Amino acid sequence: MTRFRTPALLLLGLAALILAPVGQGNYIIYTLCSWLIFAIAAMGLNLTLGYAGQISLAQASFMAIGAYVTALMTLGGIHWILAMPSSMVACFVVGLVVGFPALRVQGHFLAFVTLAFNTLVFLVLRNEDWLTGGVYGLVGMERPDFIVFDTSSQIAFYYFTVCVFLVAAATMWWIVHSPWGRAFKALRENPIRAESLGVDTRRLTLLAFAIGSAYGGLAGSLVSPLVQFIEPGSFALVHSLRILLMVVVGGAGFFFSPMLGAAVVILLPELLRFTEGYYLIIYATAVIVLMVFCPSGLIGLYGRLRDRLFPKRQERGDMAKGPQL
Repeated sequence: MTRFRTPALLLLGLAALILAPVGQGNYIIYTLCSWLIFAIAAMGLNLTLGYAGQISLAQASFMAIGAYVTALMTLGGIHWILAMPSSMVACFVVGLVVGFPALRVQGHFLAFVTLAFNTLVFLVLRNEDWLTGGVYGLVGMERPDFIVFDTSSQIAFYYFTVCVFLVAAATMWWIVHSPWGRAFKALRENPIRAESLGVDTRRLTLLAFAIGSAYGGLAGSLVSPLVQFIEPGSFALVHSLRILLMVVVGGAGFFFSPMLGAAVVILLPELLRFTEGYYLIIYATAVIVLMVFCPSGLIGLYGRLRDRLFPKRQERGDMAKGPQL
């Protein structure tokens, strides 16, 4: 039964993604698109923070780079399918550069470095109005139009976002279950021991930032056609903190944590709207209680409940061969 549980849950989740927008209005579909896009950005941060153990407060700045590169290219007449990989490559290269301070500083010092980079990107986007439009931003980006699939409608763009999300999730699954993924975990747990075992910690640190940044660029390339208007305030520090909250609430270092964390941060406030003026108070209280009593996030809470309700039977290791001993 355990062998079939994971495929069954994945099929159930895929069915939920397909059926979620049916019969819903444009605002709900837009919110679902935002959830998937921020889940992609949180996947990248989860790789950098949860798997590799490198603190970053700049994920929104990579979303900004991806969004602006995509917007400028599509406004210049280049199709989204070419603008998107260009955005990811740009973020990958910038992520490599941002990763260099991580070779010398760690912990809260690295957090301040990435925070400064996020602020730098915000100031450049706001002040270089000849390129970015300044505080007025960029507007009029068209949604991608493929030969057999037009994403101009809200629900069509949602299903297009689902396809991109599934490809990004499958790629991340391959990364974290590859030898790279095991090396990232070794870097997180004990860098000195990992290096003594032959792991190139310098290269892995840079790769953790670069791949995580590329995922932020992919998310930004989806934000541009979704909203069709971008401005610097959409990628300020507060949005990097929101992405960080998604990873922490979901459970840093777990594969499904970005999806769950993004659902809590993006969807839960909308579900609490019926409480009118109290929904933000309830939302904030729920997040605080979760972090106090279960710092490992929602997936960690699930693991604790599972172990308490369905404890595994412990057997002595020396009894495995029974009478053969």
